[in-house]
Amino acid sequence: ANTAGVWLALPWLFRGNDRKHMRAIAALADECAIPLVATNDCLYHTPERRALQDVVTCIREGKLLSEAGFLLEANGERHLKTPQEMARLFKDYPEAVSATQDIVKLCDFNLDELKYNYPNEPVPKGKTAQQHLAYLVQKGLAEKIDGVVPKKVQNLIDKELSLIEELGYAHYFLTVHDIVVFARSQNILCQGRGSAANSAVCYYLGITAVDPEQSSLLFERFLSKERKEPPDIDVDFEHERREEVIQHIYERYGRNRAAIAATIITYRPRSAVREVGKVMGLSEDVTSALASTVWGSWGKDIPQEQIKEAGLDITDPLLQMTIKLTQQLLGFPRHLSQHVGGFVLTEDPLEELVPIGNAAMDERTFIEWDKDDIDDLGILKVDILALGMLTCIAKCFAEIKKQYGQDYTLATINQEDVQVYEMIQRADTLGVFQIESRAQMNMLPRLKPKTFYDLVIEVAIVRPGPIQGDMVHPYLKRRDGIVPVFYPWPKKYPEKRNELKNILGRTLGVPLFQEQAMEIAIHAADFSPEEANKLRRAMATFRNVGTIHLLQEKMVSRMIARGYEPEFAKNCFEQIKGFGSYGFPESHAASFAQLVYVSCWLKHYFPDVFCAALLNSQPMGFYAPAQIVRDAREHDVEVLPVDINHSFWDNTLESECPQGIFTVRLGFRQVSGFKKSDIETFIARRNHHFASPQEARRKTGISIAALERMASADAMRSMGLDRRQALWAIRGMVSDVQMPLFDTADTSALGK
Repeated sequence: ANTAGVWLALPWLFRGNDRKHMRAIAALADECAIPLVATNDCLYHTPERRALQDVVTCIREGKLLSEAGFLLEANGERHLKTPQEMARLFKDYPEAVSATQDIVKLCDFNLDELKYNYPNEPVPKGKTAQQHLAYLVQKGLAEKIDGVVPKKVQNLIDKELSLIEELGYAHYFLTVHDIVVFARSQNILCQGRGSAANSAVCYYLGITAVDPEQSSLLFERFLSKERKEPPDIDVDFEHERREEVIQHIYERYGRNRAAIAATIITYRPRSAVREVGKVMGLSEDVTSALASTVWGSWGKDIPQEQIKEAGLDITDPLLQMTIKLTQQLLGFPRHLSQHVGGFVLTEDPLEELVPIGNAAMDERTFIEWDKDDIDDLGILKVDILALGMLTCIAKCFAEIKKQYGQDYTLATINQEDVQVYEMIQRADTLGVFQIESRAQMNMLPRLKPKTFYDLVIEVAIVRPGPIQGDMVHPYLKRRDGIVPVFYPWPKKYPEKRNELKNILGRTLGVPLFQEQAMEIAIHAADFSPEEANKLRRAMATFRNVGTIHLLQEKMVSRMIARGYEPEFAKNCFEQIKGFGSYGFPESHAASFAQLVYVSCWLKHYFPDVFCAALLNSQPMGFYAPAQIVRDAREHDVEVLPVDINHSFWDNTLESECPQGIFTVRLGFRQVSGFKKSDIETFIARRNHHFASPQEARRKTGISIAALERMASADAMRSMGLDRRQALWAIRGMVSDVQMPLFDTADTSALGK
């Protein structure tokens, strides 16, 4: 037996000198008393993949295939071979072949052996995690509900806490709560979203702002015994301050116990076409034409009809080979990247659990497993995400408190203000969250939202899933009373007449949310919880081919067997299948609707503040700063231009207008080419009104290039100079180097 666990590889590479090379390796093995092991040094699994391996080598080396030369393998033998072929090749070294089985027998590791432990930091001494979680929930309950807690709410909390205890996830909730508490202690606006909004525990912990009582949410979509995976809580933070939260996590848990998950970037059609086309020597115009035939980023095919329409000759052998290799390359891993914010936190050092590495960004660590690997192994992941609208809302709240003396939070804004909903119905939503796109604006006058739940539907309905599933028009017709609301029922079970009404009542009989699709499968098609979880996962794979079609026969046949009309059963599944193209969970839509309403409320009641905050939070959203400014002026907000004597880096509020709102002064951040640090230095030295560009330069040391940018932005009107006059005055300055003679030009006779 090989007690050292070391073998010397004996490859047969078909290079002409293999026998001589193998004798030398065997002699070395005898000399070192190390056993031999036969190997192919494989690069691909079948000989047919040799061409693709050559292409991948050229991509890695940045070479054309015609120029690669000795960078490519000399033959196509670097593939897996049959046991019989291996025995024939290594007949002189049978012990090397049998050693492969010895190694296989030693490889008895199982991923179940990896033991993951939740971090203990959030648990006070003397308490268990479950006890502390129950205490925090009851504390949050007392803060949100005065007097007696409704029995329904208490039962919901007890049910969730019981399941959390049974599954052992208390540490997870405490960890997320700990991060949220830190953010709020630093006045960083944050909100949990996604499946977490299904949870009453998350609501009373303050992780989410959506009361589960407001929406018919499905806790089982968030957490259940059948899912056999930890819950997933996404928390959005102000995008300008998220890094503070990330660094706090590293400081609290240490970089040896906290890291960001990886994301495997694979070849998509356009990137694959460009990479392979370049290697094959196709010209840039041909490669671009070929890439332009691919619609979107997630397809798996390059249609020949579109190739012909692009003016390319499909019979060209080189083009045919390029297309063939491109199709083989689709889905291949391209490189390893970082997840947008998925943190893995452990009690034990990460290196005992997973390979780790240093990220390109300073003070960041990442692991080499992606979110699917983490889910399969039951490892805690907290998504620390960034949301530009939270930055905008936080800046609005701060400015309202400063200028108007009024204090607001996400939770204190009245969600049923009629005037706000009237503004939304007019599609006056430029700049607000989620419902600012042209498609959403087109939907608003048709849907006419009147309540918060209408906004939840609005957020979810303008998505590829509901549109492709033909859910939009049926819902609108029922909402407008054009078509009567009807709920089919299983004819064989008349006592379950309200089966679908209980599920689809709030959306008028049309499934708009993933939770409803799951409930339909459970109740109307007798899906087990495990089967419903498969459906949930299938609906979540919108960027991949997905597996939702595999459940079609099962669901449709069961619905028919229970007495539903075949046509309805098929249509019902077609609607659900639309979610595979991208459908929203109700919980996600509810969390987003909260921010939709708050941003609309701010735009309606404080258009001046909203304009300045929105501009100060760029880049985000659909619209350019010029469009935001124009919209603000249409709402009676006076917007003043950038000015060398009055502007700061940020857009600011100046004097109050007669109608009770403030004037917005554009800031230097709206002028391209400026660094924030340079402008802040200039403002710190700007202690009085400058009469000329020369004086501004002399007093502050600002560069001629910066003055030219200000002049080009027409920012010298307060000096009595228009754009042309200012540029002439500045271009008369010779150099950025100050002459010593003028260093004391502004010094008085007393030396001041």
